[in-house]
Amino acid sequence: MSEETTNKQEMPEQLSDILLVLDKEKMKIQAVKSIDENGKMETVDPTKKNQNQFMRVDKSGDFFSNFFSNFFSQLKNPTNFTFFKVPAPVAAEKAEELQKHVDKPTPQGEKVLKEHEVKAEPQPDKKQENQNNMATAQTTTEASEYRYKPEQIDWDTMKNLGLSKEYLEKRNLLDPMLRGYKTNELLPIGINLGGSILRTDARLSLQQAEDGNVIVAIHGIKREPNLHFEFFGHKFTDEDKKNLLETGNMGRVVNLVNSKTGELMPSIISIDRLTNDVIALRTEFIKIPDEIKGVKLNDEQKQTLMEGKPLYLEGMISTKGTEFSATVQFNADKRYVEFLFDRSNTNQQAQTDQQNNKQSNQQSQPQEVPRTFRGKELDDEQYNKFKAGQTIYVELKDKKDQPYKGYITFDKDTGKTNFEFPGQYKARVEPAENHKTQTAVNSEGKTNEATKNVQEPLKSGQQRPKNEKQQEQQDNKPAKSKGRKM
Repeated sequence: MSEETTNKQEMPEQLSDILLVLDKEKMKIQAVKSIDENGKMETVDPTKKNQNQFMRVDKSGDFFSNFFSNFFSQLKNPTNFTFFKVPAPVAAEKAEELQKHVDKPTPQGEKVLKEHEVKAEPQPDKKQENQNNMATAQTTTEASEYRYKPEQIDWDTMKNLGLSKEYLEKRNLLDPMLRGYKTNELLPIGINLGGSILRTDARLSLQQAEDGNVIVAIHGIKREPNLHFEFFGHKFTDEDKKNLLETGNMGRVVNLVNSKTGELMPSIISIDRLTNDVIALRTEFIKIPDEIKGVKLNDEQKQTLMEGKPLYLEGMISTKGTEFSATVQFNADKRYVEFLFDRSNTNQQAQTDQQNNKQSNQQSQPQEVPRTFRGKELDDEQYNKFKAGQTIYVELKDKKDQPYKGYITFDKDTGKTNFEFPGQYKARVEPAENHKTQTAVNSEGKTNEATKNVQEPLKSGQQRPKNEKQQEQQDNKPAKSKGRKM
C-alpha cells in the first residue's frame, strides 16, 4: 500500500483515545508520540500545544486491546512504565489531573489512576494471551468450510488499518480469513494516529465476539515466544523449549486445562514462526494424510505424526520428479504436515536414535534445489547453473509489482538461497578477483596481460601500468638513455 494512501486516512478525534505514560523513575506523566524499531518510546509534554503530536488509537475495545498488546510487546524495558488511556478531546486536562494524583497520592487519586490505567499484560497473565490462540484454534472449522461471510467484516476497521477487500482478494488473503484462519503472511498495517502514523507488520484473523459480531484480530510480532510461564496449565520443560525454538514444534501431546471448565484437552503445541505466538491445537483436529509425496503411510507412521512427533521419510518424489528424503511433522499453527528441510537435526535424532551420527546424517540429507525464487521461475540454463552452485543474475518483482535485480546462489549445506543486490555482489566479488590476480602475479610468477612487461613490482590490486615509465615497459619501448652525450 502506498504511503499516499495511508496518509489520506483520518481518525475522528471523538473516536480516538490518547495513550499517556508514567515513567516510574521520573514519576512524570507524558503523552506517547511513537515507538521506534528498537523499542524506544518517544514522548512529549501532554499540553494542548503538542496535541497534534499525540499518538491516537481507535477507541474500540478489541482494536485497542490488540494494538496495545502489539505496542507493549515491542517496547524496550516495558516494566519501567505505566500506561493510561484517555479520550482525545480532554487528553491535556486528564494528563494534568493524573499528574496531580501522582505527585500527591491519595486513596481517591489511586482510584482515578486505576480507572484510566491500561493493563500492560503482567507476565503471569501472558498465558491468557496464549489462551486466546488456543481458543481460536479450537473453534476453527474444517478447511473446506467457510466460517464467515465478507459482509460480516467491519470494512471501516479494515480501512483504518490501511487495508481493503480488493487488496486482500488480490493477495489471496481474504479466503483463509473467511475460513477462520490467520493470513498466511505478514501484512503491513498502517494506523493513522493524527500527528503520526504507526506502521507494523502483523497477521490478521477474524473472530466472533461475545455479542456475535465479527471482529478483526491483529497478531503482532513478538521478540520471542513466551515459554517461561505456564500455558493452559502446562509448564514447558527444557526439552519442550529446545524443540519449539529449533523446529517450531514441541514434538509431543500434552493435556492442557480449559481455564473455564477445567476440562483436559489433549493437544500439540507449535510456534507461529511469523509472529512468535504460542499456538495449540487439540488432537481431535489433527488430520493425517494417507500419502505424502508418493510415500504411503502405515498405521505406525500415522500414529507418530498424530502424537506430534517428527517422522523421517525416504523415497518421496518432488514435483520435479526427483527422489528426496526429509523429516516431516504436524504443525499446530499451519494445521498440516510440514517438511523440516531447514531445521536442526534434533528431531531426526529422536527418530533415528543415533546420537553419534548426528553430523553425518545432516550431511546425508539431500536438499531439493528450488526452481522458483520469489515468484520467478528459472529457465533451464539458469536452473542448471543454479543447481550446480553457480551465482546467477535474475530480474524480480517486489510485493508492489515493482522490478528489481540481483544475484542468487544456492547453498547446498543449508538448503537456502542467498540473494545479493548488484552493489553487494560487486563489493564481494571484485576484491576477491583483485586478490586472486595479485596472488598469481606476486606468488606464482604469473602475469596480467595489461602489466606482463612491467619490470617493477606491482602494487596491491594493480591491474594496469601506474605511470609513463611502466607504460613504456609494457609497450616494449626501449628506455630512454640517461647517459651524457659525447
